[in-house]
Amino acid sequence: MASHNEKPVSSLVPQGMLGLWVILFAIWMIANASLAIAPAVVGAVITLVLAHVFASTCDAWRQVRLTPRSLYHFLAYSGTFIVELVRSNLNMMAYVYAPRIDITPGIIKVRTRLKSPMGRLALANSIALTPGSLVMDIRDDLLFIHWLDVKTTDIDEATEALVTPFEKHLEKVFG
Repeated sequence: MASHNEKPVSSLVPQGMLGLWVILFAIWMIANASLAIAPAVVGAVITLVLAHVFASTCDAWRQVRLTPRSLYHFLAYSGTFIVELVRSNLNMMAYVYAPRIDITPGIIKVRTRLKSPMGRLALANSIALTPGSLVMDIRDDLLFIHWLDVKTTDIDEATEALVTPFEKHLEKVFG
């Protein structure tokens, strides 16, 4: 009988590794834009090793559960991200080609419902990757964002504009 002081035997497949591997492999295949066998095999091996290293060394990946529901929301999040990325780029293009740049840059505070560190990281990266905004700090459930053209300083309105499109799907994937 095992005593209460013994640690469980670690598995060869750390918790969260499968979900991470699927995500990394999908990104690899999209980046290669090819369904050829050789790049797929190389990608499978490389992403498997990366997934194992990350899942073994970082507790945050253990919270990721690969379920049909989370996969659906990850795909929905990806679509939302692409739409927001295009919209932000069009806004930036309008600023660049405008005869007079009329912007109000500033730092605003928004709130997130996301609880997991991985979910908050994904949200911060999503906001930072869309042109015109950059997450400067995360403190508990607050994100401090530099916004190129501040539309509102109200925390609820700013949260609706910058966070909500991503958060509704990230919450289902990461919690």
